[in-house]
Amino acid sequence: MRALPKKRSSEPSEKEMASRKKWALSQQWLKPVLGIVQIGFKGYSPRSEGFIAAKSYLMKHAFEGEGLDCRINPALVKISAGDLPLSHNMQATRLAEYQVQFTWDTALPNDDASSFDQIMLMAYDVDNGETEFSLPGELRKKGSAVLELSPDEPGTYHLYAAFVAYDRSRQSDSIYLGTVDV
Repeated sequence: MRALPKKRSSEPSEKEMASRKKWALSQQWLKPVLGIVQIGFKGYSPRSEGFIAAKSYLMKHAFEGEGLDCRINPALVKISAGDLPLSHNMQATRLAEYQVQFTWDTALPNDDASSFDQIMLMAYDVDNGETEFSLPGELRKKGSAVLELSPDEPGTYHLYAAFVAYDRSRQSDSIYLGTVDV
């Protein structure tokens, strides 16, 4: 049987407060993208996958600054991690006011890739916590896909893409493709 916890008598240190801030920012950043990171970080390690693995990666690799001045750099974030190869020349361009077209080479980068792999697309307005994603999207052999953004939520969207195998057995690392203003 466990006793009730004792009330803390000392104030948290600056280092502890910085750790709490980093933890809270990670939770806040990943909450809107839960659906995509569950697929993108499937099988990440023997002990973690999905949200926990995405949070671990984010906390280790995507923060800039020190102590209480830390912040997440969206260009360093991954929404997917794996050994499936990405296609070459992946790009994103704004088509219409609320559409972004993603394009890539259809030639297979190596024998590990399949023309039936599917693209995962995400646009994330970090300031408003708004996300739009396509899970899974078009086949690799098509070479392009369009992501519709919400006309109700204008802002700056950070763009990401990754591939997932048709049988969902593995996925690629994601790639950051810049921003688009809507």
